[in-house]
Amino acid sequence: MIRTIAAGIHPLDHLVLPTQSLDVARARLSSLGFVVAPNGIHPFGTENCCVFLADGTYLEPLAIGSELAAIDAVAAGNVFVARDRLYRDSRGDEGFSAVVLGTDSADADYGRYVEAGLSAGDTLSFSRAFTDTAGRSDTASFKLAFAAAQGQTDAFLFACQRINAPDVDRSALQAHANGAIGIVEVVAISDQPAEQNRLISVAVGSPASGQGSTYHLPNATLSVVDPASFTARFGVSAGSPTRLRFAAVVFAVGSADATSRLLAANAIQHDIADTDIVVQPASGQGAAFIFREIQ
Repeated sequence: MIRTIAAGIHPLDHLVLPTQSLDVARARLSSLGFVVAPNGIHPFGTENCCVFLADGTYLEPLAIGSELAAIDAVAAGNVFVARDRLYRDSRGDEGFSAVVLGTDSADADYGRYVEAGLSAGDTLSFSRAFTDTAGRSDTASFKLAFAAAQGQTDAFLFACQRINAPDVDRSALQAHANGAIGIVEVVAISDQPAEQNRLISVAVGSPASGQGSTYHLPNATLSVVDPASFTARFGVSAGSPTRLRFAAVVFAVGSADATSRLLAANAIQHDIADTDIVVQPASGQGAAFIFREIQ
Protein backbone atom coordinates (compact mmCIF):
# COMPACT_ATOMS: atom_id res chain seq x y z
CA MET A 1 0.00 0.00 0.00
CA ILE A 2 1.39 3.41 -0.97
CA ARG A 3 1.54 5.76 2.01
CA THR A 4 -0.01 9.14 1.18
CA ILE A 5 0.55 12.48 2.87
CA ALA A 6 -3.05 12.23 4.07
CA ALA A 7 -1.96 9.30 6.26
CA GLY A 8 0.99 11.15 7.79
CA ILE A 9 2.18 14.57 8.89
CA HIS A 10 1.15 17.24 6.40
CA PRO A 11 3.67 19.87 5.24
CA LEU A 12 2.96 23.57 5.20
CA ASP A 13 1.76 24.60 1.72
CA HIS A 14 0.77 28.26 1.99
CA LEU A 15 -0.84 30.96 4.13
CA VAL A 16 -3.97 32.98 3.33
CA LEU A 17 -3.79 36.71 4.13
CA PRO A 18 -7.08 38.54 3.49
CA THR A 19 -6.70 42.10 2.27
CA GLN A 20 -9.06 44.77 1.01
CA SER A 21 -6.86 45.67 -1.96
CA LEU A 22 -4.28 43.69 -3.92
CA ASP A 23 -2.72 47.00 -4.97
CA VAL A 24 -2.10 47.84 -1.31
CA ALA A 25 -0.81 44.33 -0.61
CA ARG A 26 1.52 44.44 -3.61
CA ALA A 27 2.93 47.82 -2.57
CA ARG A 28 3.41 46.75 1.05
CA LEU A 29 5.00 43.39 0.27
CA SER A 30 7.26 44.95 -2.36
CA SER A 31 8.44 47.53 0.17
CA LEU A 32 9.29 44.63 2.50
CA GLY A 33 11.59 43.25 -0.17
CA PHE A 34 9.37 40.52 -1.63
CA VAL A 35 8.80 39.78 -5.31
CA VAL A 36 5.03 39.64 -5.84
CA ALA A 37 3.57 37.47 -8.61
CA PRO A 38 1.04 38.77 -11.14
CA ASN A 39 -2.57 38.75 -9.96
CA GLY A 40 -4.41 35.45 -10.08
CA ILE A 41 -8.16 35.34 -10.62
CA HIS A 42 -10.32 32.63 -9.03
CA PRO A 43 -13.55 31.52 -10.73
CA PHE A 44 -15.58 32.32 -7.60
CA GLY A 45 -14.99 36.02 -7.00
CA THR A 46 -11.69 36.12 -5.13
CA GLU A 47 -8.25 37.07 -6.45
CA ASN A 48 -4.68 36.94 -5.18
CA CYS A 49 -1.12 38.16 -5.69
CA CYS A 50 1.16 35.50 -4.28
CA VAL A 51 4.67 35.57 -2.84
CA PHE A 52 6.49 32.33 -3.70
CA LEU A 53 9.42 31.12 -1.62
CA ALA A 54 12.29 28.82 -2.56
CA ASP A 55 11.22 26.16 -0.03
CA GLY A 56 7.95 25.63 -1.96
CA THR A 57 5.69 27.51 0.43
CA TYR A 58 3.98 30.79 -0.39
CA LEU A 59 1.87 33.67 0.87
CA GLU A 60 -1.56 34.26 -0.66
CA PRO A 61 -2.85 37.80 -0.17
CA LEU A 62 -6.55 37.42 -0.96
CA ALA A 63 -9.04 40.09 -2.02
CA ILE A 64 -12.61 40.16 -3.30
CA GLY A 65 -12.47 40.83 -7.03
CA SER A 66 -16.17 40.36 -7.77
CA GLU A 67 -18.61 40.83 -4.90
CA LEU A 68 -21.48 39.35 -6.91
CA ALA A 69 -19.51 36.24 -7.84
CA ALA A 70 -18.42 35.81 -4.22
CA ILE A 71 -22.02 36.07 -3.00
CA ASP A 72 -23.09 33.47 -5.56
CA ALA A 73 -20.23 31.19 -4.50
CA VAL A 74 -21.24 31.34 -0.84
CA ALA A 75 -24.84 30.56 -1.77
CA ALA A 76 -23.62 27.57 -3.79
CA GLY A 77 -21.74 26.16 -0.78
CA ASN A 78 -18.19 27.26 -1.63
CA VAL A 79 -16.45 26.82 1.74
CA PHE A 80 -13.33 28.79 0.76
CA VAL A 81 -15.29 31.95 -0.01
CA ALA A 82 -17.71 31.40 2.89
CA ARG A 83 -14.86 31.13 5.41
CA ASP A 84 -13.21 34.21 3.92
CA ARG A 85 -16.50 36.08 4.37
CA LEU A 86 -16.79 34.90 7.99
CA TYR A 87 -13.27 36.08 8.71
CA ARG A 88 -13.85 39.52 7.20
CA ASP A 89 -17.15 39.91 9.05
CA SER A 90 -15.40 39.00 12.31
CA ARG A 91 -12.01 40.73 12.03
CA GLY A 92 -12.17 43.08 9.04
CA ASP A 93 -10.57 43.01 5.60
CA GLU A 94 -6.92 42.75 6.71
CA GLY A 95 -5.47 39.74 8.46
CA PHE A 96 -4.27 36.13 8.42
CA SER A 97 -7.15 33.69 8.13
CA ALA A 98 -5.87 30.23 7.20
CA VAL A 99 -2.97 27.82 7.30
CA VAL A 100 -2.95 25.53 4.26
CA LEU A 101 -1.41 22.07 4.36
CA GLY A 102 -0.14 20.01 1.47
CA THR A 103 -1.81 16.71 0.64
CA ASP A 104 -1.94 14.16 -2.14
CA SER A 105 -5.55 13.24 -1.34
CA ALA A 106 -8.02 15.96 -0.39
CA ASP A 107 -10.74 13.30 -0.38
CA ALA A 108 -8.90 11.31 2.30
CA ASP A 109 -8.48 14.45 4.39
CA TYR A 110 -12.16 15.29 3.99
CA GLY A 111 -12.97 11.82 5.31
CA ARG A 112 -10.73 12.34 8.34
CA TYR A 113 -12.29 15.72 9.08
CA VAL A 114 -15.82 14.31 8.87
CA GLU A 115 -14.93 11.40 11.12
CA ALA A 116 -13.47 13.79 13.70
CA GLY A 117 -16.48 16.11 13.52
CA LEU A 118 -14.27 18.93 12.25
CA SER A 119 -15.25 19.24 8.60
CA ALA A 120 -16.11 22.79 7.58
CA GLY A 121 -18.02 21.63 4.49
CA ASP A 122 -17.67 19.97 1.10
CA THR A 123 -14.42 19.72 -0.84
CA LEU A 124 -13.73 22.31 -3.55
CA SER A 125 -12.12 21.65 -6.94
CA PHE A 126 -11.11 24.51 -9.25
CA SER A 127 -8.59 25.68 -11.83
CA ARG A 128 -7.12 29.07 -12.66
CA ALA A 129 -4.59 30.54 -15.06
CA PHE A 130 -1.05 31.18 -13.83
CA THR A 131 1.52 33.51 -15.39
CA ASP A 132 5.19 33.89 -14.41
CA THR A 133 7.26 37.07 -14.59
CA ALA A 134 8.36 36.23 -18.16
CA GLY A 135 4.75 36.03 -19.31
CA ARG A 136 4.64 32.24 -19.64
CA SER A 137 1.23 30.82 -18.74
CA ASP A 138 -0.17 27.53 -17.53
CA THR A 139 -3.24 26.29 -15.68
CA ALA A 140 -3.12 25.45 -11.97
CA SER A 141 -5.71 22.99 -10.63
CA PHE A 142 -6.46 22.28 -6.99
CA LYS A 143 -8.74 20.28 -4.70
CA LEU A 144 -9.32 21.55 -1.17
CA ALA A 145 -10.70 20.01 2.04
CA PHE A 146 -11.57 22.23 5.02
CA ALA A 147 -11.27 21.79 8.80
CA ALA A 148 -12.67 24.13 11.45
CA ALA A 149 -14.12 23.93 14.94
CA GLN A 150 -17.72 24.98 15.55
CA GLY A 151 -18.02 28.68 16.34
CA GLN A 152 -14.34 29.33 15.50
CA THR A 153 -14.64 32.02 12.84
CA ASP A 154 -11.23 33.67 13.18
CA ALA A 155 -9.08 30.83 11.84
CA PHE A 156 -9.30 27.60 9.94
CA LEU A 157 -7.03 25.09 8.24
CA PHE A 158 -7.41 23.30 4.95
CA ALA A 159 -5.65 20.68 2.87
CA CYS A 160 -4.62 21.59 -0.68
CA GLN A 161 -4.04 18.94 -3.30
CA ARG A 162 -2.22 20.29 -6.35
CA ILE A 163 -3.87 18.40 -9.18
CA ASN A 164 -1.82 20.24 -11.80
CA ALA A 165 1.18 22.30 -10.71
CA PRO A 166 2.04 25.11 -13.14
CA ASP A 167 4.89 24.16 -15.48
CA VAL A 168 6.51 27.59 -15.33
CA ASP A 169 9.83 28.91 -14.09
CA ARG A 170 9.41 30.51 -10.65
CA SER A 171 13.07 31.28 -9.99
CA ALA A 172 12.63 35.01 -10.65
CA LEU A 173 9.58 35.06 -8.34
CA GLN A 174 11.63 33.46 -5.55
CA ALA A 175 14.60 35.89 -5.67
CA HIS A 176 13.53 38.24 -2.87
CA ALA A 177 15.60 41.33 -2.10
CA ASN A 178 15.06 40.81 1.64
CA GLY A 179 16.77 37.41 1.42
CA ALA A 180 13.70 35.37 2.42
CA ILE A 181 14.05 31.74 1.33
CA GLY A 182 11.27 30.03 3.26
CA ILE A 183 8.88 29.90 6.19
CA VAL A 184 10.25 28.30 9.35
CA GLU A 185 7.39 28.96 11.77
CA VAL A 186 3.76 30.05 11.89
CA VAL A 187 2.53 31.41 15.22
CA ALA A 188 -1.08 31.46 16.38
CA ILE A 189 -2.59 33.10 19.46
CA SER A 190 -5.22 31.59 21.72
CA ASP A 191 -6.33 32.42 25.24
CA GLN A 192 -6.69 28.65 25.75
CA PRO A 193 -4.03 27.02 23.53
CA ALA A 194 -4.65 23.48 24.79
CA GLU A 195 -8.25 23.60 23.51
CA GLN A 196 -6.97 23.99 19.94
CA ASN A 197 -4.96 20.78 20.04
CA ARG A 198 -7.63 18.52 18.59
CA LEU A 199 -8.41 20.75 15.59
CA ILE A 200 -4.78 21.31 14.67
CA SER A 201 -3.70 17.74 15.41
CA VAL A 202 -6.35 16.37 13.06
CA ALA A 203 -5.52 18.92 10.36
CA VAL A 204 -1.75 18.41 10.41
CA GLY A 205 -1.93 14.67 11.10
CA SER A 206 0.20 14.78 14.24
CA PRO A 207 -0.19 15.57 17.95
CA ALA A 208 1.55 18.49 19.59
CA SER A 209 5.07 17.78 20.82
CA GLY A 210 6.61 18.50 24.20
CA GLN A 211 4.98 20.89 26.62
CA GLY A 212 2.53 23.33 25.13
CA SER A 213 1.11 23.44 21.63
CA THR A 214 3.89 23.03 19.09
CA TYR A 215 3.49 21.03 15.88
CA HIS A 216 6.55 19.99 13.91
CA LEU A 217 5.58 19.75 10.25
CA PRO A 218 8.02 18.32 7.68
CA ASN A 219 9.02 21.82 6.55
CA ALA A 220 8.01 24.24 9.32
CA THR A 221 6.73 24.60 12.88
CA LEU A 222 3.21 25.64 13.89
CA SER A 223 3.03 27.11 17.39
CA VAL A 224 0.00 28.15 19.44
CA VAL A 225 0.75 30.51 22.33
CA ASP A 226 -1.23 32.62 24.76
CA PRO A 227 -1.45 36.40 24.15
CA ALA A 228 1.01 37.31 26.91
CA SER A 229 3.63 34.88 25.61
CA PHE A 230 3.21 36.21 22.08
CA THR A 231 3.75 39.80 23.17
CA ALA A 232 6.71 38.86 25.33
CA ARG A 233 8.35 36.97 22.49
CA PHE A 234 7.87 39.43 19.64
CA GLY A 235 6.96 42.74 21.27
CA VAL A 236 3.76 42.82 19.21
CA SER A 237 0.38 43.44 20.82
CA ALA A 238 -1.78 40.32 20.75
CA GLY A 239 -5.00 42.32 20.92
CA SER A 240 -8.09 41.01 22.65
CA PRO A 241 -8.28 37.37 23.83
CA THR A 242 -9.39 34.96 21.16
CA ARG A 243 -10.03 31.26 20.80
CA LEU A 244 -7.60 30.90 17.91
CA ARG A 245 -6.05 33.48 15.60
CA PHE A 246 -3.07 33.18 13.30
CA ALA A 247 -0.81 36.10 14.04
CA ALA A 248 2.81 35.81 12.84
CA VAL A 249 5.00 34.34 10.11
CA VAL A 250 8.70 33.65 10.68
CA PHE A 251 10.81 33.74 7.50
CA ALA A 252 14.30 32.32 7.07
CA VAL A 253 16.79 34.80 5.60
CA GLY A 254 20.44 34.43 4.71
CA SER A 255 21.63 37.66 6.37
CA ALA A 256 19.74 39.55 9.06
CA ASP A 257 21.98 42.56 8.53
CA ALA A 258 21.12 42.71 4.83
CA THR A 259 17.42 42.36 5.60
CA SER A 260 17.59 45.13 8.19
CA ARG A 261 19.41 47.45 5.78
CA LEU A 262 16.77 46.89 3.10
CA LEU A 263 13.92 47.59 5.51
CA ALA A 264 15.65 50.76 6.71
CA ALA A 265 16.26 51.91 3.11
CA ASN A 266 12.56 51.43 2.38
CA ALA A 267 11.52 53.30 5.56
CA ILE A 268 9.94 50.18 7.07
CA GLN A 269 9.72 50.41 10.85
CA HIS A 270 11.17 47.29 12.44
CA ASP A 271 12.31 46.13 15.83
CA ILE A 272 14.77 43.57 17.14
CA ALA A 273 13.57 40.81 19.49
CA ASP A 274 16.61 38.71 20.46
CA THR A 275 17.97 37.80 17.01
CA ASP A 276 14.68 38.28 15.16
CA ILE A 277 13.73 41.28 13.01
CA VAL A 278 10.07 42.05 13.70
CA VAL A 279 7.78 44.04 11.42
CA GLN A 280 4.39 44.89 12.87
CA PRO A 281 1.23 44.04 10.90
CA ALA A 282 0.04 46.62 8.38
CA SER A 283 -2.56 46.91 5.64
CA GLY A 284 -1.66 44.50 2.86
CA GLN A 285 0.57 42.50 5.21
CA GLY A 286 -2.00 40.95 7.54
CA ALA A 287 0.33 39.42 10.16
CA ALA A 288 3.49 40.19 12.06
CA PHE A 289 6.44 39.31 9.83
CA ILE A 290 9.57 38.05 11.57
CA PHE A 291 12.86 37.64 9.69
CA ARG A 292 15.32 35.18 11.22
CA GLU A 293 18.85 34.48 9.99
CA ILE A 294 19.29 30.78 9.23
CA GLN A 295 22.75 29.47 8.39
